[in-house]
Amino acid sequence: MKVIIGGGGPAGLTAAYLLSKKGFSSTVYEAGDDVGGIAKTVEYKGYLFDLGGHRFFTKMKRVESIWHDVLGDEFLVRSRLSRIYYNGKFFNYPLKLTNVVYNMGIAESFAVFLSYVKSALLPKRPDDSFEDYVINRFGKRLYETFFRIYTEKVWGMPCTEIRAEWAAQRIKGMSFTSVVKTLIFGNKGDIKSLIERFHYPRYGPGQLWKKMAEDIQGNGGEVFLNSKIVGVNVSKNMVDSVRVSEKNKVRDVELDYFISTLPLKDLVLMIKPKPPQDVLDAAKKLRYRDFLIVSLIIDKKSTWPDNWIYIHDKNQKVGRIQNYVNWSPYMVPEKDKACVGMEYFCFEGDETWNMKDDKLIALASRELTELGLIEERRYVVDGTVVRVKKAYPVYDMEYRRHLDKIIKYLSPVENMYTIGRNGTHKYNNMDHSMLTSIYAVENIEGAKNNIWAVNTDQEYHETKTK
Repeated sequence: MKVIIGGGGPAGLTAAYLLSKKGFSSTVYEAGDDVGGIAKTVEYKGYLFDLGGHRFFTKMKRVESIWHDVLGDEFLVRSRLSRIYYNGKFFNYPLKLTNVVYNMGIAESFAVFLSYVKSALLPKRPDDSFEDYVINRFGKRLYETFFRIYTEKVWGMPCTEIRAEWAAQRIKGMSFTSVVKTLIFGNKGDIKSLIERFHYPRYGPGQLWKKMAEDIQGNGGEVFLNSKIVGVNVSKNMVDSVRVSEKNKVRDVELDYFISTLPLKDLVLMIKPKPPQDVLDAAKKLRYRDFLIVSLIIDKKSTWPDNWIYIHDKNQKVGRIQNYVNWSPYMVPEKDKACVGMEYFCFEGDETWNMKDDKLIALASRELTELGLIEERRYVVDGTVVRVKKAYPVYDMEYRRHLDKIIKYLSPVENMYTIGRNGTHKYNNMDHSMLTSIYAVENIEGAKNNIWAVNTDQEYHETKTK
């Protein structure tokens, strides 16, 4: 059987890897010039940086075994340190009791507790929005301190316009009481988002995906870069072929199965013959948040110990800061220098997205200095910018209705599976994206897994299986 896979990110490569090990003929078409998708590692003048930080920690043993089968002893065990910058102060995250009380003061800490009690006794119903969902479980004051500003930076919209489904997915297993337990007793590894040790590839996550692509080809599969799927030909509920554009040439490739990690919006709009108008309209209304990272080379050894810092400050445009030498010392070739990733969330075509690279580097340098993470801007000696389209599927108040219509249309197509973050329009982490790949491969072999249910009817992996 011939399986065509659209997209060479974690989901697409995992599917090809599993298929190639089983003897299937699998071919990956990746539109970019490298594999890994948003989880790739970028090299700039010998410095390595992620498009965001990617911890390798999961309760899914099948996913974990794939990681270690591919990279073996190339994983490092890293200690985690992250903080939240709010109101001019740094809060440890996971929260520490003495740090919180010191930064907030006893009076404000008590006010946070009273705010939670009020919300617990008088919850907002229905709690359909992110704001109401979080306030009901943490209280308004804690929501304002540790949720609202950062979330609105990520999504570019008020928390009242984000579905509660987003919060339920991302912070399941966390509550006011679990936060208090962590404050008093520390995290015992039960809450995934608070884990303090994790695995990380020696040369960044891109090392895993490059090695996986090599293994696919070594097992008889194919991985083509700069090759974009631009059409999907369907008849009688079967995909007959896909249209591939590469080197300014377009050709149709016949197949037995098609596995797509393409954004659902793009996939629906490229199907021939055209889907019904209501399905096309639903696809056009799916929204995505874009992202760019400004990687700065600092002519000074790192002076702060964090892996990453969340910036909960409306006066700073940066949303999160990565310090790559603290992810792995192998990411930085010169030991007396540092590489820092300044993450900016935006929409393609907006002011931030369209800003020239030199202006973005200047902005990131200024904000890094204003935050007190470097003493003077002169320590920034170089930098580069990477822009990523459709990084995050948006959970606005209408998206579920549009998504359900698309699922209903696509489900009867017997030999097509849509997987991964954009393929299911879910803000999955790597392990859940890889689980959708595992399910798709099992379905080709005759299983009846519901791929759309991954990360929906299952418990989200913020809590660790005992």
